[in-house]
Amino acid sequence: MADLDLRLLHRPGPLTFDLFERGFDARLLIWLSIVLIGTGIAGLMGQLPGVSRRPTSSASPRIARTPCTGASAYTTAWGEVMVFAVLNVAGLVYAIVTGEWRLKQMYAYGYFPIAGTIVAARGAGHLPRVRRSTAGEGHERRYFYGSVWAVAIAQPILWMMWKLLPQTRPSDIVKLVVFVGILAAVGWMARLGLLPRTRPIVPGEWAISD
Repeated sequence: MADLDLRLLHRPGPLTFDLFERGFDARLLIWLSIVLIGTGIAGLMGQLPGVSRRPTSSASPRIARTPCTGASAYTTAWGEVMVFAVLNVAGLVYAIVTGEWRLKQMYAYGYFPIAGTIVAARGAGHLPRVRRSTAGEGHERRYFYGSVWAVAIAQPILWMMWKLLPQTRPSDIVKLVVFVGILAAVGWMARLGLLPRTRPIVPGEWAISD
């Protein structure tokens, strides 16, 4: 087990698991500092989604290429969102069926395969908001931002349940139901355009590039 922990030191997914399991430590503070500084500099230079100063028409019939920096940022975000959702659900289902928790091992061995699949989907042109053109982004935006909202809300609540509820099968069922329920409810709200940046942009309507 010590060898496994040593291999996890520099992997972002397992580091995130450690954050929820044990809280902050020196490794996490260094990692988060690097991320904050890097994204802060990119944001000041207008090289992140949502910080561009130039208005664009996302739903315009004219097809335009997606900026490389934006595509990379969206791909990374899709990877993180999908990894957390898939692995948390898988970990809860496994715990309910077997009575044992293997979520840390799932993060160790499942993080990069899932993230790699997302990168492959981008390369094949099948990832919303990361295609080779902006055609259809007026509606695709709700899929991306809806997913971000759903996981950003569900993940902290799952963490609180992890801390407050006992590690029993009935409690794990409650965690799974609540987690999946939040994902579904927030996803439905995004579909209706009730959350920030989930309203579709119709043809001829101008919006700041996000």
